[in-house]
Amino acid sequence: MARGTNQKFKFSYLMQIMQEKTDDEHAITMPQIMEELEKYEVTAERKSIYADFQDMTDKFGIEIIKEQIGRETYYHVGSRKFELAEVKLLIDAIQSSKFITQSKSRELIGKIKSFVSEHQAKQLQRQVYINDRVKTMNESVYYNVDDIHTAINENKKIKFKYYKWDINKKLVPRHNGDWFVVSPWALTWDDENYYLVAYDAAAGIIKHYRVDKMQNTEILETDRKGEESFKNFDLAAFAKKTFGMYGGVDAEVTLECKNELAGVIIDRFGHDVWLIPQGEDHFKTRVLVSVSPQFFGWVTGIGSGMKITGPDNVKSEYKAYLQDVLENY
Repeated sequence: MARGTNQKFKFSYLMQIMQEKTDDEHAITMPQIMEELEKYEVTAERKSIYADFQDMTDKFGIEIIKEQIGRETYYHVGSRKFELAEVKLLIDAIQSSKFITQSKSRELIGKIKSFVSEHQAKQLQRQVYINDRVKTMNESVYYNVDDIHTAINENKKIKFKYYKWDINKKLVPRHNGDWFVVSPWALTWDDENYYLVAYDAAAGIIKHYRVDKMQNTEILETDRKGEESFKNFDLAAFAKKTFGMYGGVDAEVTLECKNELAGVIIDRFGHDVWLIPQGEDHFKTRVLVSVSPQFFGWVTGIGSGMKITGPDNVKSEYKAYLQDVLENY
């Protein structure tokens, strides 16, 4: 048998063929494998292919399963780094993320599809469609995240320009285009948006910023500040108490709720929250929240089944909030 011109790439092409052409429902015979190799100008004997299959399993964790069906022997990949269900989950997460642009979503999904066979990839077509939901138009968010992680790992400050939408649907710079200089400590996900949690040394407090509203991000040579503030910082607790990532004054608030709202409270504040029965139909709970219009909006949206019973200053603020809303009608 004449040797092909690409023999040195035989193993790579063979691994690619098996991963692309086969899965648990689709297998190919040895003659078919050899025919596929010939498309890459590679020739191979059965014995060498068997040895390559063993190397794929031993060295790369790609299991090649041999199966006898009638007189034919078939081969297929039996295990992968990502199962089809896991790939579907990743694609769903990308599609549902507002901070990833449509073009970047398509690019990422195209790469992720390479984790499965070409037959399985066809099953993803129903999911690959990017719907018309709101997606960010700031392509730099993808690289902002990388810069933030690098700055955190290297213990450095960052600077960036921070933007907001105006009435003409244009992004305009905040603070007259001045640089924001902060010490990044964490990234968090809330209400379908990515946020940077950082220490603002000038203000002496922890702040958060929408990553998709950041542009021109740069890593500085200056070391981060705010280590003491973040020494006992609990990101999960921060997310629970902060509604829509809008800051406010922290307070322990008592809520009285109908029993059917137990799931709402647990979903928001976690399983460790105390639910104290109040008669047959209600319970009370005390939770730490960042008191803000967003928190009041959350309570209002739940309706008459929930009311704030303390402390008195928060009750008064809530009444004033409702009065302001009513005055608009």
